[in-house]
Amino acid sequence: MTRRSSASTLLWVLFVSSVAITPARAQTTPPPPTPPPAASTAQQPPPDDDDARLDPIEPDFSIINLPTTLRLPKNAGDFHLTHRFNLNLICGEGEQDCFNTRASGLFGLDSGANIGLEFRWGVARHLQAIFLRTSLSQVIQLAAKYDAWHQNESKPVSISGIASIDGDHNLGLSTPDGVDTHHSPALGLVISRKVGDVIAVYAEPFWVHNTAAEGLPTRDTGFIGLGARLRLASTVNLLGEVSPRLGGLVIRDPQYAFAIEKRVGGHVFALTFTNNPGTTFRQISQGGNPSTLNLGFNLTRKFF
Repeated sequence: MTRRSSASTLLWVLFVSSVAITPARAQTTPPPPTPPPAASTAQQPPPDDDDARLDPIEPDFSIINLPTTLRLPKNAGDFHLTHRFNLNLICGEGEQDCFNTRASGLFGLDSGANIGLEFRWGVARHLQAIFLRTSLSQVIQLAAKYDAWHQNESKPVSISGIASIDGDHNLGLSTPDGVDTHHSPALGLVISRKVGDVIAVYAEPFWVHNTAAEGLPTRDTGFIGLGARLRLASTVNLLGEVSPRLGGLVIRDPQYAFAIEKRVGGHVFALTFTNNPGTTFRQISQGGNPSTLNLGFNLTRKFF
């Protein structure tokens, strides 16, 4: 009986010890390590470096005719329509009953117009490919725009570089017999500075090759586009721009334009007034028409 009792007592002690020791070990087991943040979260750009973020003071890729530093996300698109009516709203000397004459033609809506169709695509981050065709001389302009700098706490301005070429008669693809195609490459910078969400100002030096009219010796023109966008309300802006020439071939007055702009979702509409119906860089470099003011509009639709 003593041996059996001793064996039973020993087994009981071992059982109780195992039960007591097991939870103690469980309590001393270190907690699992906290998983690191997901790689996709760590790679997200800061909010001010998001190409798709709405910027109320720079909602469009153009001021009126001049480009802006607005960025286009990769694999995103934008469609831009320009319309410049031919009727001159400024009355000539000795013209009688000027207002009634302009009103009877709906201030240009009954006249012909220079129409521009533009589409741009984000081929890579900060890189845009742009196609523009205007009805004025059937000009096609091909351009690439690289948005190198974006204004933030460490950069006081945004800077974009542009290279383009335009040509009459659909870049020479439909040249009439006996007419030479006019090709004009251009290089430029777009420099912008935004002050809060109130105003954005632009300085845009450009060099344009072969700006003389057909049949004349080849000439170049340098101009600097100066523009601003002033925010009047949450979705309404006032726009203005002028493009004085710096050297080379200089004819006519500097091109200028002003407009009132309204943003509705992904659409931007601007009612414009300009002294030149041209919208390509060569057409801008050739200046505006003296004593001329034409009604028009811009319409933009973003696809992102």
